[in-house]
Amino acid sequence: MIKGLFETHLFVENLERSIDFYTNVLKLEMYLFEEDRRAALFWIGKPQKAMLGLWEKPKEEIQARHFAFECDWKWILNDSIPFLKSYNLNFWNFLNTDLEEPMVFANIPAIAIYFTDPDGHYLEFIGILPGKHKPEKGSLVISYDEWLEMEKDEA
Repeated sequence: MIKGLFETHLFVENLERSIDFYTNVLKLEMYLFEEDRRAALFWIGKPQKAMLGLWEKPKEEIQARHFAFECDWKWILNDSIPFLKSYNLNFWNFLNTDLEEPMVFANIPAIAIYFTDPDGHYLEFIGILPGKHKPEKGSLVISYDEWLEMEKDEA
């Protein structure tokens, strides 16, 4: 029945600032702007596959939300940190180390890094790693090097 997630919507304080962020930083294609409703709609990836809606609201009506952008896992591993740094974006992982690196969710397995948009929404780049789904790993969060060791040990 359900094939995927088609759309999500966020409230933003300044629509033009958010349009700039999502088009010029994250390179999403805006396909609709409605001045009267103070809204902008973007395709995520290929047109008509997934959509992000931004709606301008007063600051007190905005609550931080979270969603993840699917990316190639190799890009996340090698290029996501330099990309985020180039735009001076705050980013983090859940490894509890001082290292600036993506983390691996061992149960999926997927590699990911978190960052925020101008309104404080929690965004994530996530990519599915080669390997089998391991629900028995629970919510284990490890480094990429630890994941490689785990894969080697299980081979």
